[in-house]
Amino acid sequence: METIGTLWIWIGFTVFVLAMLALDLGVFHRQAHAVSLKESLAWTAVWVALAPDVNAGGWHYAGTRTAHEFFTGYLIEKSLSVDNIFVFALLFSYFAVPLKYQHKVLFWGILGALVMRAAMIGAGVVLITRFSWIIYLFGAFLILTGIKMIVKCAEEIHPERNPVVGWFKRLMPVTSDYREDRFFVRENGIRMATPLFVVLLLVEFTDLIFAVDSIPAIFAVTTDPFIVYTSNVFAILGLRSLYFALAGVMDKFHYLKIGLGVVLTFVGVKMLLAHSPYKLDTLVSLGVIVTVLAVSVVVSWLRPGRSGASATPAAGSRV
Repeated sequence: METIGTLWIWIGFTVFVLAMLALDLGVFHRQAHAVSLKESLAWTAVWVALAPDVNAGGWHYAGTRTAHEFFTGYLIEKSLSVDNIFVFALLFSYFAVPLKYQHKVLFWGILGALVMRAAMIGAGVVLITRFSWIIYLFGAFLILTGIKMIVKCAEEIHPERNPVVGWFKRLMPVTSDYREDRFFVRENGIRMATPLFVVLLLVEFTDLIFAVDSIPAIFAVTTDPFIVYTSNVFAILGLRSLYFALAGVMDKFHYLKIGLGVVLTFVGVKMLLAHSPYKLDTLVSLGVIVTVLAVSVVVSWLRPGRSGASATPAAGSRV
């Protein structure tokens, strides 16, 4: 298997990402505050602009094929990560997380997601390398997931029924309300978690579930671990800012979930054809994915649906 990820490239990329995260939380968001639309759009632009820069570097040093694979993988991961935003909005609304504390939850949630996805990507690369037939299982899984997403596009999520919440509350006591932006407190000599930490656990659990879909999808484009990981990283790093920019208008993109289902189904078919004479070129895949997503967004605007529940949190908490 060809790879462009030398040890020093991996180290340099990791240091860069950690430096950007430290700058984000340690400088620009040191004090808890509600993220404004202007601030969220600015950070979204920063993260989105970084991806083409990396893509241009891949084009220069590793050729056109690598650039196409990175951009296609990034687009797949970015589009699938939009689903996370729906769930973030629902969780923050259900648990009534104050606006000024939401950024901290997403920061640590996405940092944990980077670690989890790195482990899952490593496992996926090993499996595909040793057992090439497993790509067909990934393909079939994505097709079934895509069809389910299309058929059950209006499926509701119930945070209170999540087994993670029940399991954690049996493991550690949880305070009845928030303690500013703290995840843990000590009261009467007892260490207790706050509802903010419960929300963080659900954010991590949500990303784990979505990663089960999205990571196999990118293996339809490339098995180079460096491309798979970097495209994943850039796709999810901008989720925090993208959430604050789009959370209030996500209900307007009611056909996007169907579009994502079509994308997953298409990628699953591409994986099934990976070793056949009808193998699809990466550039063709990119064109199909862009077209499907664009059509789903345009149709959503042209055919407005009924407005969903507001994502604006109320006072208190529901743990």
